[in-house]
Amino acid sequence: MANFTKDDIKRIAEEENVKFIRLQFTDILGTIKNVEIPISQLEKALDNKMMFDGSSIEGFVRIEESDMLLYPDLSTWVVFPWTAEKGKVARLICDIYNPDLTPFDGDPRNNLRRILDEMKELGFTNFNLGPEPEFFLFKLDQQGEPTLELNDNGGYFDLAPTDLGENCRRDIVLELEEMGFEIEASHHEVAPGQHEIDFKYADALTACDQIQTFKLVVKTIARKHGLHATFMPKPLFGVNGSGMHCNMSLFNEGKNSFYDTTGNLELSDTARQFIAGIIKHAPAFTAVTNPTVNSYKRLVPGYEAPCYVAWSARNRSPLIRIPASRGMSTRVEVRSVDPAANPYLAMAVLLKAGLDGIKNKLTPPAPVDRNIYVMNKEERVAEGIEDLPATLAQALDQLKSNEIMVSALGEHIFEHFIEAKEIEWDMFRTQVHPWEREQYLQMY
Repeated sequence: MANFTKDDIKRIAEEENVKFIRLQFTDILGTIKNVEIPISQLEKALDNKMMFDGSSIEGFVRIEESDMLLYPDLSTWVVFPWTAEKGKVARLICDIYNPDLTPFDGDPRNNLRRILDEMKELGFTNFNLGPEPEFFLFKLDQQGEPTLELNDNGGYFDLAPTDLGENCRRDIVLELEEMGFEIEASHHEVAPGQHEIDFKYADALTACDQIQTFKLVVKTIARKHGLHATFMPKPLFGVNGSGMHCNMSLFNEGKNSFYDTTGNLELSDTARQFIAGIIKHAPAFTAVTNPTVNSYKRLVPGYEAPCYVAWSARNRSPLIRIPASRGMSTRVEVRSVDPAANPYLAMAVLLKAGLDGIKNKLTPPAPVDRNIYVMNKEERVAEGIEDLPATLAQALDQLKSNEIMVSALGEHIFEHFIEAKEIEWDMFRTQVHPWEREQYLQMY
């Protein structure tokens, strides 16, 4: 993370011929919002004096308390490389403050900071996240609208000529690298048209900022290639959906708190307690990590996405996998998260769940090293393996009844999140879908 001063930013803006600055933030549903200002307003923005109307943002505030302040985080300054034609565009990610200069409770980024402070009180200095977001590329039609036509029929790790998305993916990687990302791998995923680009882990707040930037870059560059990039969890029936596996580790002063040479599987007690917390709260945090009606079409058996609450060091079917690397790379991978999640809220609930395990010294169940997909219901019950919620409605019920997960979101975000999601579920539930007409129109 770069440490820019106000003077650095003003100098770079001049050197790079920056004409506009996007002041970015994320709403409760995870959508990136931005207030674009001309370069003449940069000084005002850097002095935390830019205001915007919070009542126009999903789940922020009511009309009568609408004025909010944007506080740019100077470390997030970046010039967008693809905007050179008529003067470049740069961006700063902002925290949101109330007019009385206190942090706004409804800001997902501020909320994650609050949980990170709880982590520090328990004696950890860092929570690191390595995300693996997947996406699909679909062709655009003559009007520039997305179609369901894929641009390739490649498979996992395929090379050209089957992977026509390769050039687009390469351009995305080049743009990201120019913006300071350290890309570890980029490859075709299992489903046709599906791709994954992995970037190096970072502290959780930076990693969440990077996820939001990543989504923006992927969509922008895809459009230049005549393609639509979507992070929808399950755009097509019968093929794998898109996940965003989250590799997480707790550090204390440069030492990985999950690693212990003497522990079973070389995992520390802290790591086991963290896993136990994730397992305990998984049914409740699923509403946040898998926040759309469509998310639950991905969490079904047979397509590599987890639908059962278990952990393993060997097996890819459970919710939690412990990748083989040890030492500094010891980490816990939660595989259920999908890229529609608001990353700041997803990290808040995952970290809070893990910390609850550590605080209460919870013990995880035994790891499950069999393929859970081939076990029947009785075998799963005998092993104590719970199912993840099967619908958004079930997940919301679980979230509402879990005090720890409610406190991870804070009252403001929790209430607005539930309200928005219950409306979403109700709209889906009352809609008549093509499947129903295909099944029943002639039969009855």
